[in-house]
Amino acid sequence: MNRRDALKSVVLMMGGTMVGATAILTGCAPDKQIEGLNFEPEDVAFLDELGDTIIPTTDTPGAKAAGIGSFMVMMVQDTYDAEQQQVFVDGLNKIRKDFKSEKGTDFVGAPEADRLAYLNGLFEQYKSSEEREPKVINMLRDLTVLGYFTSEIGATQALNFVEVPGRYDGCIDLKPGDKAYAI
Repeated sequence: MNRRDALKSVVLMMGGTMVGATAILTGCAPDKQIEGLNFEPEDVAFLDELGDTIIPTTDTPGAKAAGIGSFMVMMVQDTYDAEQQQVFVDGLNKIRKDFKSEKGTDFVGAPEADRLAYLNGLFEQYKSSEEREPKVINMLRDLTVLGYFTSEIGATQALNFVEVPGRYDGCIDLKPGDKAYAI
C-alpha cells in the first residue's frame, strides 16, 4: 500500500465502520474483554514490522518509526471486545505460522517484498471472501492507518500540518504532489 492508498483508507475508515469504533466514540471500554490480555515485546516488534510493511519508510518515516506496534496493542486492549481481541490474537498467530511455513523464515527477518506479497495475498483473500466479518488483515490495515496518521510523525511529516491555523479557507487548490492536511 502506498501513501496515497493509505490516505484513501483513512477517509474510507473515518466515513465507514471500524472495529472498536463504539469504544472510541463513547469513551467506554467494551463490557466483555479478555482478562489479562498481554503482548510480549516480541509481539510489539512483530506488529511494528507488520505496520511498516503496510506503510513503509519512503521520503517520510514509516509506521515503525511512529511506534505503531505499541499503538495497536493499546487499541486492541482498550477498545476491542473479547471476540474481536480473540480474532486479532488468533490472526497474528496464523500469520506467523503460515508465513513461516510458506516462506521458510520468520516474518520479522524476511525481505520486504516477501512480506508485502504475503499481506497483499491475505487482503485479496479477504476481499474475495463472502464473509464480511472483520478479519485480522483488515484490523491491521485500519489500526496502522489510524495510528500512523494520528501520530506526530504521520501528522507532521506525511501530512501538511499547520500548528495554529489562520482563517478558515474551505477551498484550497492542491497541486499534484501536495500533501493532504492533517486534522
